[in-house]
Amino acid sequence: MSLPRSYLYVPGNDIERLDKSLGRGADAIIVDLEDAIAPDKKDEARVIVKDWLTTVSTSVEIWVRINNAAGMKELDVEAIKQPAVTGIVLAKTGSIKDVEWLDKKLTGTDIEISALIESTEGVFNAQAIAKGPRITRLQIGEADLRSEIGTFTDDETTIQFARNVAIFSSAAAKINPPVAAVSTNFKDLEAFRASTIQFRKWGYFGRTCIHPAQIEIANEIFTPTADEMAIAQDIIDRLTAAGGGVGLDARGQMIDEAVAKIARRTLSFKKS
Repeated sequence: MSLPRSYLYVPGNDIERLDKSLGRGADAIIVDLEDAIAPDKKDEARVIVKDWLTTVSTSVEIWVRINNAAGMKELDVEAIKQPAVTGIVLAKTGSIKDVEWLDKKLTGTDIEISALIESTEGVFNAQAIAKGPRITRLQIGEADLRSEIGTFTDDETTIQFARNVAIFSSAAAKINPPVAAVSTNFKDLEAFRASTIQFRKWGYFGRTCIHPAQIEIANEIFTPTADEMAIAQDIIDRLTAAGGGVGLDARGQMIDEAVAKIARRTLSFKKS
């Protein structure tokens, strides 16, 4: 599977940061044409990103977050339909119609779509969005969603509903696990580590970062340890030796296909 463990956001109007971002250690970058760019700088950023994409060569996945507003999204899409682009992060995805519109605009390309859900409308439409054309991953834009709901930034109870919806919608649509949201407090790396560990336990894989200091932590947490890999392989081997059905793991506990499925998923996340 080899999914990115870390996605680094980079403003699209800063050519120096764009160039440097590719050597920061992130598995993927998200070139931002949306919130990181002031309204009067969006045209300039679009030109910079288009020119940069035509010359860049890297093994790092390149995603571009586009605006989802009439008059801007059309220009964004036409500018970034380049071979170097792995996928588009569609900001403020509210319904399947947003995805279907973008899919048509991408005809003739193999560019993927990651839906960034940032509204209550999007949360309740998440299951349909996850099944949309080209959708490979969901994300929850927690800051915008909190703003709409009216919760405080330290209130985890309400926002957890949206996080869970993304997990279940992704699984139901049989797409990749969702990507964890950014943490704006980039100075508190211990808090970032703790929340990233929690996201992994919930079923997320990979995290968006707004500062290079967060990358190493995300990469570490979303890389299965040697022990985890060994346990997963042992489960597969034992169940195979048992001829399928059920077997016993190294602790003498029952294992079956459901356990094996989780083990295979762990093994699939190994970075080459």
